[in-house]
Amino acid sequence: MKISLFGITGVHLGKHNVREPRLDQVDKLVAADKRIYVQVELVDEKDAANADAVLVSSDARADLILRDWEFVETRLGREPGAAERQVLEKLKAALEREAFAFSAGLSLEEQPVIAVYNLLTNRPVVVAAPEALADIEALLGRVLRESGYLSFFTVGGKENRAWLIRSGTTAWEAAGAIHSDLQKGFIRAEIISFKDLVEAGGETQAKRAGKMRLELKDYVMQDCDIVNFRFHK
Repeated sequence: MKISLFGITGVHLGKHNVREPRLDQVDKLVAADKRIYVQVELVDEKDAANADAVLVSSDARADLILRDWEFVETRLGREPGAAERQVLEKLKAALEREAFAFSAGLSLEEQPVIAVYNLLTNRPVVVAAPEALADIEALLGRVLRESGYLSFFTVGGKENRAWLIRSGTTAWEAAGAIHSDLQKGFIRAEIISFKDLVEAGGETQAKRAGKMRLELKDYVMQDCDIVNFRFHK
């Protein structure tokens, strides 16, 4: 996942681990050789159009919106067709009330029109107060949550690991986030909720307590589910 920084300095660009305290808890309960957090890539504002989300300082929020407003004004000045003009007018109204393009309330039919614009705020935008920048790890976790992402865990053996998926992802789709072979040969997902694993005191104890569930392809993954995928090799 790429996160563009806008109006933020003093944070190095490139790959960052996003520490997950709940994975830390699991790591204390389930033995593994190493612990692996979700990783994101921070890019500068020049790459905002290619990012999955934008992290903007509260001081630069107005400038971010202004960039998109100027683009919309330019497009309107070129006498677009009726359908495009309708979308542009909606965007302009949203931006002028200091909302982001992402939350302009466009219909499903209108959204393909805006997709070609590469507006900076046509993606989740998280606004950070200056004091929040002191803890970049916590802030990146907030960006993931507010952008509609969650994590699931695979545990034991070589690694206890967090995997990043969008909210609403099914078990079958989550298997593909690990490897396409797991998705192709998917049989079932063995799920233990994070709460049940912690309350039981570990994976083995949770299984003994009957807390492991067998779920099929259409199961919707929950935040911090502990999962083992069974699949045909």
